[in-house]
Amino acid sequence: MPMNTLAATRSLPLRWSAALTALLLLVPAGVLLRWPRPRAEGLERLLSQSALLQSFPAAPQRPVPALWTQRLGEPLARRVWRRQSRVWWQFWGRDGDGGAFLAFPAQDLPTAPPAHALRVDDLIVVAPDPLSQRLLQDQLKLAQRQRRGLEQRCLQRLQQEQAVFWAPLGLGVMAGPMAPLLQRFQEGCLSLRLKGTSLQLSGEASAAGGFLADPGPSAAASLPEPLAHDLLLEWRGPALEGVLQGLLSRQLIRDPLAARYGIGEGQLALVRRVPFVLQLRSLAQGPFQAGLALQLEVTGDRRPWNRLLEGLKAPLEAQGLEATSGGSTSLPALRWRREDGQVVGGWRWVLPRSAPPALLLYLGPEPSSSPAAIPPLQGGGRESQLRARPATLAAAGLLPPEFPLLVRQASQLSLVASSSAPGKRVLLSPLSQLTGSIQLQPRSPAR
Repeated sequence: MPMNTLAATRSLPLRWSAALTALLLLVPAGVLLRWPRPRAEGLERLLSQSALLQSFPAAPQRPVPALWTQRLGEPLARRVWRRQSRVWWQFWGRDGDGGAFLAFPAQDLPTAPPAHALRVDDLIVVAPDPLSQRLLQDQLKLAQRQRRGLEQRCLQRLQQEQAVFWAPLGLGVMAGPMAPLLQRFQEGCLSLRLKGTSLQLSGEASAAGGFLADPGPSAAASLPEPLAHDLLLEWRGPALEGVLQGLLSRQLIRDPLAARYGIGEGQLALVRRVPFVLQLRSLAQGPFQAGLALQLEVTGDRRPWNRLLEGLKAPLEAQGLEATSGGSTSLPALRWRREDGQVVGGWRWVLPRSAPPALLLYLGPEPSSSPAAIPPLQGGGRESQLRARPATLAAAGLLPPEFPLLVRQASQLSLVASSSAPGKRVLLSPLSQLTGSIQLQPRSPAR
């Protein structure tokens, strides 16, 4: 073979490599020049500054909301409201208890931005006052971390439908003294869909901010029946730790339990894993507005439980309470009375049919009946259920006033939380899938 032919043959792969490299570099560059990378969505930046953020679908045919009129003034609010065709948002910042911000697509604004407004990428954000505007503007200048996991999935909901996102601060403000009981739901997101007079809820929540795991496909959870008229609230779960986790993380609570009542880590380990039913029952008469009952499913040896209860007697007697014994040797019961004879609490053992023994503890007068036997929890103990009558709770002053008005006025609320990890108990998974409904009060006809 001639030398020049051999050289040409050997150089052929090199020429093809050079051409391919040039193609790989030039084609993407041309695409980027013709179709530049879109700017960061403003909503993504606002999410990191929000304690609570809600999205609402465009509804130009409906009356202008009060928030729009307050932030834009009546004439401009009407003009922008009629132009909208996408989703708009309201949110509360993480810097305190200021008023709500209004956010909507910048393309809907036909004039210059109003007072206390700023442009955040593709959005116009109107603050409640000049101070809130400056604080938000300064915070948005800081480096933003990429949204991932739960937050990224929530962004999709907030951009496409009516939804709500909450951060730990937002939950703490809304729930008030109830917040430690909701440790598993510190950050979350729910889609809201109106079906008749029922608001359907679906989403996810996490015990840790920015949780990354994908919950996977959600199975349709069957919601429990509405509460009976004499019950205000019922919470059923596979393990009491889901309720105690937030409380026991506080040294202010753990220390008195150990020092005053002798409930240390050994005793807490006994109660953490038991299935439970917690009920709040309304009382028609007497000195108490409501009675609280906690029923625990106890399997195996009951003697450690009896020792725990026996250790509570001396501290309660030291507080001026008097014990009245009842029951049998194997199933003891105890009522605690004040000096005026009023029963203020107690405990007793219950033997449900076809179910393990249960320990019933109560505050207030002794319940005339026990909560129904704890049913087999679906999916191997992956599901907990909450039912409540919010309007009745609010009327009795038993619901935090910071709860959304829509919830406070609801006649019934049902919520099912299930673990996202098959085969694991709810308390072992930091991510929960949420399904529920809020039964709205029917509007009275206009006169």
